[in-house]
Amino acid sequence: MITGELKNKINALWEIFWTGGITNPLDVVEQMTYLMFIHDLDETDNLRAKESAMLGLPYKSMFGEEVQIGERTVPGNQLKWSVFHDFPAGKMYTVVQEQVFPFIKNLHGDKGSAYAKYMDDAIFKIPTPLMLDKVVTALDEIYAQMAQLRDGDVRGDVYEFLLSKIATAGVNGQFRTPRHIIKMMVELMAPGPDEVICDPACGTSGFLVAAGEYLKANRKEEIFFNREKKAHYMNAMFHGFDMDRTMLRIGAMNMMTHGVDNPTIEYRDSLSDQNPDREKYSLILANPPFKGSLDADIVSADLLKLCKTKKTELLFLALFLKMLKVGGRCACIVPDGVLFGSSKAHRDIRRELVDNHRLEAVISMPSGVFKPYAGVSTGVLIFTKTGHGGTDKVWFYDMRADGFSLDDKRSPVAENDIPDIVARFHDLAGKEARERTEQSFLVPREEIVENGYDLSINKYKKTEYVPVEYPPTSEIFVQLRQLEAEIQKGLEELEGMV
Repeated sequence: MITGELKNKINALWEIFWTGGITNPLDVVEQMTYLMFIHDLDETDNLRAKESAMLGLPYKSMFGEEVQIGERTVPGNQLKWSVFHDFPAGKMYTVVQEQVFPFIKNLHGDKGSAYAKYMDDAIFKIPTPLMLDKVVTALDEIYAQMAQLRDGDVRGDVYEFLLSKIATAGVNGQFRTPRHIIKMMVELMAPGPDEVICDPACGTSGFLVAAGEYLKANRKEEIFFNREKKAHYMNAMFHGFDMDRTMLRIGAMNMMTHGVDNPTIEYRDSLSDQNPDREKYSLILANPPFKGSLDADIVSADLLKLCKTKKTELLFLALFLKMLKVGGRCACIVPDGVLFGSSKAHRDIRRELVDNHRLEAVISMPSGVFKPYAGVSTGVLIFTKTGHGGTDKVWFYDMRADGFSLDDKRSPVAENDIPDIVARFHDLAGKEARERTEQSFLVPREEIVENGYDLSINKYKKTEYVPVEYPPTSEIFVQLRQLEAEIQKGLEELEGMV
């Protein structure tokens, strides 16, 4: 979370773009992302070189001794951030505009790759050498500050902060999922090395990046010491779709920076007929847009058969069921209305999850999770596609704290239920005895059916009332008379002073 000095530095960087004539927030995000990508390429290259040296393995730098840029051959070293950031402003601008930017646009050799596809129309918009020099200096300071805070996800923090400046964010439903919530959902699903993972509304690819980082941390040897599994990880594991080309570019760069060579990041309206993917994925991680209604004419017919509605949050749930393989799992964020809405479409989709598949968990999150961008109450649904039922008991958890204050400031606090959520989810056996007054408990399928498939935790939670004993009325009157006497005495003393 951006606070204090770091927030001031980001604001100062925004001001540089604003005064330089780049005032569209998405343009600002895009241009900053290009430069951060260039910075991260340098860091990643240096890190991989060090790792190879430690292991005694040969390493070929992506920059090389010489790099072909169009018809020219230039020294690869001067394309590195750590080198050109010391150049005079004029030379730096020439190198970045004429060499570094074409280099990153053509970085991926496969012209059919997602990266090449969405970088093809990328434009370097910083207009002057002086402005570039100021931006590079400001980014150096931001990275230095982040290093002190031991938090390397500068891109996520910057994007999250800048998103609050986009006036249309609430209309478009583009609220970036906080990184700690993404991490929680990934840890709950614990992806394996053979997964085919998809986010049908990927934005900046936060869920895909987190899944990749989880696999690196927990299944590193299994994946990277096996040629086939490594090739699967680099080329076929990660799939993301979005309708914003700027987001696609940011997402593709984000994935490449995190070591995934060829992710499938595509321009696609996931809810329409242009999305042919059915029974393809083993894991879906998503926070789909909650933008109210849409034109039903553009929605794929098979989704409307399952859930006849114009509400995107319901249609995306239907889509997840269609896109998953049998046995495939999903963790997704939904607005609270999905859990208890009384319309036929709301009940139909909940009935589908409970009766025809295996609904595993409903995690109710506090309304402040998405602040300062939105105060909407949300929950996390976790389910497995079976096609023939399987719901036995559904685990409910009432998340009250996520490690940050629930106001607009979102300052770090000690209270945090996330470690408890992850630990309990992976150890549900024998938890049937937990009382409904506790923070988490299991509810039998039969009870959910009896309650009209209502998945709101308040429907099943029991409130424990503690009786309060008050003193007798006569005693209260005595206390009141004593107070009255004290007040009267005080007034008399004041009158005597006049």
